[in-house]
Amino acid sequence: MSDHDQLLVIVDPVARRSDGESVRIAKDVLSAGAEAKICLPDSPEEFSRALSRRGSRRPVVLGDDRALLRAVALLHRDRAPLALVPIGPPDALEVAYGLGVPRSAVAAARTVLDGAVRSLDLLVDDSGGVVLGDLRLPALPAPAAGSAPSVWGTCRSLVRTLVRPAVPPVPSVPVHRLRVEADGVLLADVDAPVAAVTARPVDGGGGTAEVTVHPAGPAGAPRRAVAGTLTVSGPDFRYRADGRVTGPVRRRTWTVRAAGWGLTLPRDADPPA
Repeated sequence: MSDHDQLLVIVDPVARRSDGESVRIAKDVLSAGAEAKICLPDSPEEFSRALSRRGSRRPVVLGDDRALLRAVALLHRDRAPLALVPIGPPDALEVAYGLGVPRSAVAAARTVLDGAVRSLDLLVDDSGGVVLGDLRLPALPAPAAGSAPSVWGTCRSLVRTLVRPAVPPVPSVPVHRLRVEADGVLLADVDAPVAAVTARPVDGGGGTAEVTVHPAGPAGAPRRAVAGTLTVSGPDFRYRADGRVTGPVRRRTWTVRAAGWGLTLPRDADPPA
């Protein structure tokens, strides 16, 4: 039996709790088509140890985007290929689906057995974090805990409405003072507020990312650049990478790694958008 037919199947604990039936089906399909060693880690530490001891076996993760990102963060230094069987609600698998992973557990498990590894670029930051898809900064702040209107607050609002005509609120666009450099070229500085900065690896771009700076206010067109590194600094800011919010930080640099990791996808799959 070849190394390709020897699998290390790591079942994320969240997947076991959220959809045990899909986990069982995926394990059955994989075990029927290959020699599969099943690993059931109970913590991130056990997850990491299982991957580090994979030997020549191909790692297959059963889980959601968080499990995928955790595995890529551990494997990309070796450029080791990876396969994913998506287990979880759709909003926890947006990154995986965007990369072309089949949506059903059965189809994804069959892709593990019959698919092909596609080399993909990724962003690696100076703290060891990885970005597979979209990067946006600053991240929009989440509503504060307890910010939902209370019954008393609703009553007061009703009274104010009856006393005087309601005035439509004026929408406010948050602005941020950030210094943005792409391959050392200055795209924005703290004296010119921006609304947002976005970046995404360019498919087939030879290790580059498309960076867009969105200026604050109606004036001014977005500034775009294609670069291998992106550095952002300024007052404490948070950023959203692949749906996860990180920070606050004052400075962060992202570097594109060309063909930095490999994902098993259907042989006829289109390149990720």
